[in-house]
Amino acid sequence: MITGSVKNKVDQIWIHIWAGGITNPLTVIEQLTYLMFIRSLDVNEIKNEKREIITRKKGQHIFPSSPVGQSMRWSHFKNKDADEIFHIVSNFVFPAIKNMKYGRLPDFDSSGKIIPIADKDEKIASSDTAFGKFMADATFLIPTAQMLEQIITGMEDLYTHDLENKDMQGDLYEYMLGKLQTSGTNGQFRTPKHIRDMMVELVQPTPEDTICDPACGTAGFLISSAEHVRSHFEGQMTREQWNHFEGPMFTGFDMDHTMLRISAMNLMLHSITHPDIEYKDSLSKQNEIKDKFTVCLANPPFKGSINEEGINDDLKSIVPKTKKTEILFLALFLQMLKRGGRCACIVPAGVLFGSTKAHKAIRKELVENHQLRAVISMPSGVFEPYAGVSTAILVFTKTGAGGTEKVWFYDMKADGFSLDKKRNPVKENDIPDIIERFHHLEKEAGRKRTEQSFFVPKQEIVDNDYDLSINKYKEIEYVPVKYPPTSEILKELHGLQKEIDQGLDELEKML
Repeated sequence: MITGSVKNKVDQIWIHIWAGGITNPLTVIEQLTYLMFIRSLDVNEIKNEKREIITRKKGQHIFPSSPVGQSMRWSHFKNKDADEIFHIVSNFVFPAIKNMKYGRLPDFDSSGKIIPIADKDEKIASSDTAFGKFMADATFLIPTAQMLEQIITGMEDLYTHDLENKDMQGDLYEYMLGKLQTSGTNGQFRTPKHIRDMMVELVQPTPEDTICDPACGTAGFLISSAEHVRSHFEGQMTREQWNHFEGPMFTGFDMDHTMLRISAMNLMLHSITHPDIEYKDSLSKQNEIKDKFTVCLANPPFKGSINEEGINDDLKSIVPKTKKTEILFLALFLQMLKRGGRCACIVPAGVLFGSTKAHKAIRKELVENHQLRAVISMPSGVFEPYAGVSTAILVFTKTGAGGTEKVWFYDMKADGFSLDKKRNPVKENDIPDIIERFHHLEKEAGRKRTEQSFFVPKQEIVDNDYDLSINKYKEIEYVPVKYPPTSEILKELHGLQKEIDQGLDELEKML
């Protein structure tokens, strides 16, 4: 976790940018992302140079060896005066990273024009990072030399004195992403990290899994999955598993190029350099992926509605005519998962009890044709300050042959933070209890419907038109309240009246 001191330094950098007229948090993060990437290229180049000294073998370099090429290195320009830094970054560094190929930056001719890097075979091309792939349409928006100098000075102070390792860099990025409080206008909410971590704990990914978030946003679920794998398996993973971890293990799709750049940087800061991050409308006909992934984790858009003609025909075969993205994404998870693949996803509460044909069809599909394992209802404040929507987590396994005998319901009342817009830490937290109980469901059999978690048999769900809302099955225990006799209440009221009269008498004497 990053300290208050680090947060204060980040906030100061943020203030410099806002003062310069860039007030959209997403734009701020995007511009800082570019600078973080530029610095990371120089850090990697320094490692390459040290490796050459140790091995006495010349390797491929990121930066051209020319004077202009070397001037583009963070360590070479960071201490120059503001105007020179701005000139180098805006005229050379930024155009170069937009034209990066095969892990190398292009050089410039004497007139300042880029010398394109010659094409090579596809095998070498795979050495590029996912982030570099989305730089072609990036725009450098820092308006003044003074602002750029202030940002670079602040970032250098952070990296030199506060960020000890890649995990801390990831925490820093997570903190910056936490400032995205303008999201939610299109039904997209950034999932709080502790909720993501809980969902990852429920499906427990391993080094052998292939994990997908088809609405990845900033890649939060992929990051939480990576952290889980590293914390549980790091000391026992093989070289092949590490190669899998560094790229093919993680897949994410989004329809926003800015989000894709941010997610790719986020993954790179967590040692995932070659993930499959793609610009793709996951629900459209262009997504032909079937039976590929072993884990799906997602918080898909809630309010979205898409062109019916563009919807993937395979999704239409699972749910009847609908344009509701929250329903279509559930069908998508079933399509993209391998048999035996598991999913934890967030849905709006309406999915649990909606009465349309599509709502009923997707619930019936999960209960009858696959194994619906759990429905965890969350309090409406979980997504504050974005929105006060009521949501739930569905946990299921794709089987294609049924398997739902009973469904575990949990009524989450607290997640460790206040359920208002401030979201301050509080003691009440059901998350550890949810994780513990979910992984020991054999102990849940005897729990009553008046308790916070309980089982509901499949047949009862079928009889209730596949309704999955917890209030349909929860029983409320009314505890009778005993009041004293009326005579005692009146006697107490008379006593209070007497005290009031005495007080008034004393006040009048004082006046």
